[in-house]
Amino acid sequence: MLESRKYQFWFCTGSQDLYGDECLYEVAEHSKKMVEGMNQTGLLPFELIWKPTLIDSASIRKTLNDANADADCAGVIVWMHTFSPAKMWILGLQEYRKPLLHLHTQFNRDIPWDTIDMDFMNTNQSAHGDREFGHIVSRMGIERKVVVGHWADESVVSRIGDWMRTAVGVMESSHIRVVRVGDNMRDVAVTEGDKVEAEIKFGWEIDAYNVTDIAEYVQAVSETDIRSLVDEYYDSYDILLEGRDPEEFRRHVAVQAGIEIGFRRFLEEHNYHAIVTNFQMLSGLDQLPGLAIQRLMADGYGFGGEGDWKTAAMVRLLKIMGEGLGKGASFMEDYTYHLAPGQEAILQSHMLEVCPSIADAKPSIKVCPLSMGNREDPARLVFTSKPGKGVACSLVDMGTRFRLLINSVESLKQDIPMPKLPVATALWKPEPNLAVGAEAWILAGGAHHTAFTLDLTAEQIGDWGAAMGIECIYIDKDTTIRNLKNELRWNEAAYK
Repeated sequence: MLESRKYQFWFCTGSQDLYGDECLYEVAEHSKKMVEGMNQTGLLPFELIWKPTLIDSASIRKTLNDANADADCAGVIVWMHTFSPAKMWILGLQEYRKPLLHLHTQFNRDIPWDTIDMDFMNTNQSAHGDREFGHIVSRMGIERKVVVGHWADESVVSRIGDWMRTAVGVMESSHIRVVRVGDNMRDVAVTEGDKVEAEIKFGWEIDAYNVTDIAEYVQAVSETDIRSLVDEYYDSYDILLEGRDPEEFRRHVAVQAGIEIGFRRFLEEHNYHAIVTNFQMLSGLDQLPGLAIQRLMADGYGFGGEGDWKTAAMVRLLKIMGEGLGKGASFMEDYTYHLAPGQEAILQSHMLEVCPSIADAKPSIKVCPLSMGNREDPARLVFTSKPGKGVACSLVDMGTRFRLLINSVESLKQDIPMPKLPVATALWKPEPNLAVGAEAWILAGGAHHTAFTLDLTAEQIGDWGAAMGIECIYIDKDTTIRNLKNELRWNEAAYK
């Protein structure tokens, strides 16, 4: 299983020495209690670390540079307890390189009406200090997340926790390495893109190998290892023979076991976190990788079909950000519509490679012919997706910039069987509805491949895009075609 670093986040409180040591002691005690309280809620996926109060340019600059240098620190959360003059933040912010969240809160929830005096006002003036800080960050053009509300409110802590996942996605993005097995599907436009710009913008390394390079790893797998993994398959999944000879069926499954072991060894040895394949390039492989890729995705690897490295990296990113939440993320493709009035939906799937992390029930193994690839019948896992709120996103290269489409969708419960369809599926109802959602997607140039998550929100994915400095287009319940067209026109000027 691919896992990310056990990150932490620093909590930095801004103040000044104008009000004396007694005030600064109270500031420190307040921030310590806040950090302790938020950690104890169980709503933060990563530990919050208290840092001493920042009262001058030197301490600010040192702390933020220490955060830069600490490999375990994935971001800094700042709060101005009292008035913290913002000019002293400039040098530190100029040098800071990690995700930033500005928590606009105060220690006390309520105004103490009967006892409030000027000492209380001078100490507890984050309504004042946070505006001063917010001004300088905006003037400097620094991307950050702003969360407003009382620190003990569960909704506030939950928003901080959501941002932590995005921040880890930002940090881990620069470590994503994608291996392209072969090249892109011939004559397809949307899977292409500027790989150099992707490394500059996102930190992704995208490398190409001949199919035969990875096929050698598959061919080197021992029969003993293959039999052991096939036994694991048979213990883990239901087997749908559907009239096929059991021994012949098992032989086809064994081919996928060899592919999985070989691919896994190649990925581990070369330190890759995502992989793309192409059914037009299968030299040295007896089957198009199906069950093998599904199992790799379930273990945290990203995947993209037909050479789609952008979607492969995004799938890996969604798995990093959603780690531990348990609903799942997968590579997906728009296939066909259900257009019955009032029941409009999109049937999602791919030839073989849908991640079982999104399965609604125990998957089954099928062996069926595949017209593409000119290889023997591949084994694959079949299932239907869990119902629930999800997000489908598509990163596309618009020629002069990257654009990230983020569509909120509802994955529907699939009650009607499809016995002749030998692939895993999801049935989506896009927001605001199929007609507007599909029109908006097409107008914005979205791909037919998507990275799909049931764990994350559109806000979290959009915050990642904002941190990367790319154009983000949301398609959700508030989308209208008129407003979308205007947004696309404005973005043409804004992102030149």
